[in-house]
Amino acid sequence: MTCAAHCCAIEAQFGRRIAQRDLANYRRSGPSPSTQQLLSATRQAGIAGATVLDIGGGIGVIAHELLASEAAHGTIVDASAAYLAAAHQESERRHSSEHLTLLNGDFLGIAQDVPVADVVTLDKVVCCYPDMAGLLAASVGRTRRLLGIVYPRDSWWMRFAIVMQNWLRALRGSAFRVYVFPNAAIDNAIRRAGLAPRSQRRGFVWVVALYERLSGAQ
Repeated sequence: MTCAAHCCAIEAQFGRRIAQRDLANYRRSGPSPSTQQLLSATRQAGIAGATVLDIGGGIGVIAHELLASEAAHGTIVDASAAYLAAAHQESERRHSSEHLTLLNGDFLGIAQDVPVADVVTLDKVVCCYPDMAGLLAASVGRTRRLLGIVYPRDSWWMRFAIVMQNWLRALRGSAFRVYVFPNAAIDNAIRRAGLAPRSQRRGFVWVVALYERLSGAQ
């Protein structure tokens, strides 16, 4: 895989050990609370027969769960080959691999080659990508109907926590970084692209939001 520096940092950060740990946690405990909130909102919007594109999907939690809830097909794009291997492993266990496409790469670099889907999700992905505006524009451009997103709340405690995490990563020689973008800027970027908020929940750490394409908007 050819990728930008941040994309290669993601590949290095999320290797086989972390991918297998996350897969084991998912099998034991199911989706995280914030992911469960996003899944619930998406299901309530109606996903029977829908196609799903999960950007930065990791081990494929959202795709696995929505395929089990009557979605027709899922596509996962991720910069980590180890995560995609774990996603395939889980789809084999669920006998759903024929309904799942796995793409390894930087989504912003390959977006035009990724099929448009009814539902696009970014679960804790914006915080791992330096170009928030570009990522959101490309993501909105791939959805026909719904965009679900989970991102860090722009509170002082989250900013402090992220600064400390990035400082520790730098000390360890890791190039991977996490970002807290202004929440209003994220919301405005999605609205300007023709989507309207359907639901939003602001927790202590995460904001969970679902947007729906306005009638006639492209």
